Amino acid sequence: MKRTLSLVLPWLLVLAAGGVAAALRYGLVESTEVARLCESSNALTCDVRHWTVMGFITGNIFNWPIGIYGWVAMAAAVLALVWNRPIAAWLAAATGLFALVLYCFVPGALALLIGSLRLVRLQSTATTPLDPYRGGERQVQAQP
Repeated sequence: MKRTLSLVLPWLLVLAAGGVAAALRYGLVESTEVARLCESSNALTCDVRHWTVMGFITGNIFNWPIGIYGWVAMAAAVLALVWNRPIAAWLAAATGLFALVLYCFVPGALALLIGSLRLVRLQSTATTPLDPYRGGERQVQAQP
């Protein structure tokens, strides 16, 4: 049970990051009700909406028009390639999905791909399946 949880939990957290991004996108950014509310008042929802939109609009560095979310996802992808830890791979996958949902398509997709592949690779090398013919004792047999 513990092994299954340690394998599944990072993927569930990546999906949770995607859910937060989807809630921001469809609940705040693309919502006409929130847009009307922000025209007439200055609520906390309007500030969150404004900073969310500024995150994917601003960020034109070296004339490459991607948002801040894309740059964060790319930095996390580089970290996942350099640092051989599951948390770095998870961070790349989560920020990649976050950026992908919030309009930073190219860097988000690249970071999601790199993070997912690194996470699968690290999970596969961390847990080795037991050979069903040896009973889990790792003994070498002369004859099968």
